[in-house]
Amino acid sequence: MMKMKSVKINRNFVLAAVLVFFLSLSWVSTVSAETEQTEPYLALESISNSIADIAEKVGPAVVNIDTVRMVNTQFPFFEDPRSRRIIPQKGAGSGFIINQEGYILTNEHVVRKADKIKITLSDGREFDGEVIGSDVTSDTAIVKIQADHLPTVTLGDSDKLRVGQIVIAIGNPYGLQQTVTMGVVSAKGRSIPAGTGGSIYRNFIQTDTAINPGNSGGPLLNIGGEVVGINTAIIPYAQGIGFAIPVNIAKRNIDDLINLGKVRRSWLGVYIQDVTPEIAEQFGLSEAKGVLVGDVIEGSPAEEAGMERGDVIVKVNDEEVNSPEELQDKIRGIEIGKKANVEIVRNGKEISFVVKIGEMPTLEEEGEYPKEKVFSVQTGLKVEAVTSEIAKKLELPRVEGLVITEVIPGSSADDMGLQSGDVILGANRMEMSSIDEWEGLINKLEPGDTLLLLLFRNQRTYYVPIKVEKID
Repeated sequence: MMKMKSVKINRNFVLAAVLVFFLSLSWVSTVSAETEQTEPYLALESISNSIADIAEKVGPAVVNIDTVRMVNTQFPFFEDPRSRRIIPQKGAGSGFIINQEGYILTNEHVVRKADKIKITLSDGREFDGEVIGSDVTSDTAIVKIQADHLPTVTLGDSDKLRVGQIVIAIGNPYGLQQTVTMGVVSAKGRSIPAGTGGSIYRNFIQTDTAINPGNSGGPLLNIGGEVVGINTAIIPYAQGIGFAIPVNIAKRNIDDLINLGKVRRSWLGVYIQDVTPEIAEQFGLSEAKGVLVGDVIEGSPAEEAGMERGDVIVKVNDEEVNSPEELQDKIRGIEIGKKANVEIVRNGKEISFVVKIGEMPTLEEEGEYPKEKVFSVQTGLKVEAVTSEIAKKLELPRVEGLVITEVIPGSSADDMGLQSGDVILGANRMEMSSIDEWEGLINKLEPGDTLLLLLFRNQRTYYVPIKVEKID
């Protein structure tokens, strides 16, 4: 009896232990599930708090910029000078304080030709602003207000940005002060048109962070609260596509803008373009490398050194250059007044020049070069000899070449951007001055051959390759 009782006690003990074990498993599972549900929430809460902290920290250094520009107008259908009126044209944008003594960084287009500038701080204080430096090429400007001990931003390193990283914009869209939006870096190195002048802004940061009119000039921030860009442009009617100037570009210009009122740029003095396989073939190059000189500016460092139109620049200070952007970067990295060794290929021979780098005399970039396009299979051109009347009308420096009178839609010439009024100075590296010379050259070409044209347009020259086809 005692033995049976002992077994019964042990069995109850085992059942109790098993029950406790399963209850403990259930408790652990419940706690684990609750933990898994809590961790994402805590992560999101941490990000949310970080963004709120950034807005709280950086917000006081972001300013509202209101401008007034007096514009001369004349009412329609009235030629009487008395109908002219001077009316105020208002504008708005954003900016951010980079120095406690009242220096504000913004976009040049925000304050362009402004007769009056009002700066409003986040605490409501208002100041008159004065543009002390501006640069159209980089679309940056410095505005000064008479104040001190102001909150400032921290300038970061835009080169470290990665596509997909979170960024934050603070600005005053539509006059709504201190608006904070968040998104990601959508792309880097974007190029977009700069207005209607044909110039191009390069190396922009693309972001889906909401940017609206009034945001221009405000900061684009990384998750550390550092300024990595200047919000600059939007594409009308597009959603989630905004652009910002990389802050590293602005950082290079700040001292010049404050001390000189402008940005000094190193200058070679050439119009340049890519070397395509077709151009390489025409110039007798073994491969499509280097940068083609489409024109040399009169009185420039390049001209003084002896460089010529048609030279292919392959190296600067022993470093290869294979695109216009690479050449621009190399030249900009050389101090004005310093000498640079530039290696070119001319007529199959390598030649070296020592060029004393100058200061760019205009607001135009030396790199506004013609963009190459995809070829079609026709030339599609009609031309006639340039007369003195045509030369005068087109403001040509001399009576020379052939003027394009018609470009057939869909042809290779059309695809490459040729247009009526362009003047052909040369074809396949031979001067063209008569219709007979033109027809003599065309008749020697085979279908599929490349015709390399030297064009004159807008007071400069550049090369354009087009494909030829047998005329049916």
